[in-house]
Order: sequence, then C-alpha cells, then structure tokens
Amino acid sequence: MSEEARQHCTMVAAFDGWNDACSASTNVIRHLLNVYESHEIGSIPGDGFYDYQMSRPMLCHVQGRRRIIWPSAKIYRVRIDDTHTLLLEMGPEPNYHWSDFCRRSIHWAEDDEAEAIITLGAMFADCPHTRPLPIDDLAGDQPKTDTDGHSGPIGIPTVLDALATQDGYSTESIWVSVPQYLGSDECAQGTLQLLQRLSAMLGVHLDEGELPRKAAEWKAQAGMLLRCNDDLANYVRRLEMDVDQAQVDEPAAEELVREAEDYLRSMGNKGPSLSE
Repeated sequence: MSEEARQHCTMVAAFDGWNDACSASTNVIRHLLNVYESHEIGSIPGDGFYDYQMSRPMLCHVQGRRRIIWPSAKIYRVRIDDTHTLLLEMGPEPNYHWSDFCRRSIHWAEDDEAEAIITLGAMFADCPHTRPLPIDDLAGDQPKTDTDGHSGPIGIPTVLDALATQDGYSTESIWVSVPQYLGSDECAQGTLQLLQRLSAMLGVHLDEGELPRKAAEWKAQAGMLLRCNDDLANYVRRLEMDVDQAQVDEPAAEELVREAEDYLRSMGNKGPSLSE
C-alpha cells in the first residue's frame, strides 16, 4: 500500500472542567461528532476516577425506565476521509488517579494504532473578542520557549501529553484563550479557531459546519454588551491597544534577533576557534 493511500490515525482528546473555559475545547469534539459519521468504541468507566459529588451521575428515562448515566470518558472513531481517521476522547476531567486514567487513554490509542496524540484546552485570559483569539501550540516532545518558564497548576491534558511522550508518541497540545470579561457562555469563536488549528496540524480539511455563523453571532452579542457598558468598552479598547502594539513590536524584536545572530556568526567566522 502506498504512503498516500495509508490510513493515518490521530487521537484528539478534550476534557470538561478546569481545562475547558466556555466549553471551547470539548465543543470541538462535539462538533466533529455532529458533522462526521462516528462510532463509540469504548469508554473509561468512572469508578475510581471521579468524585461523584463533583461530577454527579445523571438520571434519565428511556422507554419508561429509569437509567443512571455515570460519569466516564467516551472514545469515538471518526473517519474524516480515505486517509485520515480520528480517535476522539471526551469526558469530565478525572478527580483521582490521573496516571492510571492517562494510561488507559493511551491504551486506546495503541489499539487503534494512532500515530500521534493531540490534546485541546481553553483558558480565560485578558484578550479582546474583537481580535483573533490567542492560540498556543505546545509540543510535548519539543517544549516551546514561551512555556519553558511556566510554573503552576496543570490539568489532565498536560499529564496525558507527558505520559504519551514517554511512550514514544508525537504529541501536541492546542490551547485557545477566551475573554474572561464575557463570562462562561459558550465561545464559538474559540471552538472555530481550535478546529482550524487542528485542521492545519493534521493537514486535512475539517468541516466547519455552522461554526463560522455561530462565531459571528458570538462576536455580535459581545459587541452589543459593550454598547451597553461604557466601562467595559473602555477596558476592551485598552486590550485592543495592547494587542495591536504587540503586533507592531514583534517584527522589530525578530529583526533585532536576526541582526544579533548574524553578528555572532560573523564574529565566529573571523575569530579563533574555541579549540585553539
């Protein structure tokens, strides 16, 4: 079978809770399940992983019978096209035994011969809704310089990335920042940008469906809120100025770095070698 015709499988995981501001990351999974034919192939049961006072079981009625739905992480298989299959994992962030939970997730990736594992996340930040939302790509096996100094709490995506990297997987973690001043309502713009970055990372077109329309509605609602609140409007204008200034400063900073590198290379060529 040629390389072009070979099926490529990637696991994509997102978890409700602390890692999922405005449901932006888990809504990527829900969106993919809605626009593509999918099959639930398994789950990671909740016993031992969840505090049921934090992630409560749900009661539903099916054909006149009561049924309890326990918290768990579900695993789905989605075929995108003739050469790309996604293994999607979604569920509440577990409360206990994270290492064991992640090992079970990786086991599903092994069974489906996934080549890489990508986790999705969303966080609240001071960013304006009137500009593209900040996106960070964090490669598990190649730490980026802008995250090297991070110290603080982490979520289950970071643990899954770390353990998968130890097992030899290529890993990526895509995070979107959403405006904290808009509260916790769903952020379709964040979901759309995560989907677009995931699409670029996979090298395959992912159907955006209704997300562009929903993102436009989200922006319109945010704009209406600003028109009714002068203080909030002034705050957003300050955020816009910060973002715009950073975009102006970035090329200048990159140019300084290039000039410094060129100077050091020229000095290295002219000066004596370190071994002399």
